[in-house]
Amino acid sequence: MNKPDSSAAPKLGPLSTLIFASRWLQLPLYLGLILAQCVYVFLFMKELWHLIAGANSLTEQLIMLLVLGLIDVVMISNLLVMVIVGGYETFVSRLNLQGHPDQPEWLSHVNASVLKVKLAMAIIGISSIHLLKTFIAIGDLGAPGSRFTEAGVMWQTIIHTIFILSAIGIAWTDKLMAQSVATSKKH
Repeated sequence: MNKPDSSAAPKLGPLSTLIFASRWLQLPLYLGLILAQCVYVFLFMKELWHLIAGANSLTEQLIMLLVLGLIDVVMISNLLVMVIVGGYETFVSRLNLQGHPDQPEWLSHVNASVLKVKLAMAIIGISSIHLLKTFIAIGDLGAPGSRFTEAGVMWQTIIHTIFILSAIGIAWTDKLMAQSVATSKKH
């Protein structure tokens, strides 16, 4: 007499199957983000070429701004990787990378909550680079033809501060939820 395989996936009804399968509609979105990352690689190489080609003629300030631009592209690319890999793993399907030597450390414990905090921190990092670039370049603040205004710099700083406060709020909420889950498991 054969016992039923308890490891087999449960049989779903037609509506449940349709709803569960709808997660695959996100696949084109992740593929699109991979193409966007290719565009960022092209942008990085173009900016790197400008830096190398102009190294003899650029001022230290311009070199610093170009390097910060390169860092910005890398941070946005890192954000894309987190969204693509973490989002796919969390919301679409497992990648089955256990034991793979290149598996990112953070992927082993990724969930929607961890992904939110990591994304918030990446956005703060990107915003920090933009704000630093602005602070370096505002030597001509208020001069005719300047691309920066006092109000623009103020708003950029306010928005950056809001990003920081939002990340703190997300992390705090996640901590409270984790404590709540831990407390409910004890009872």
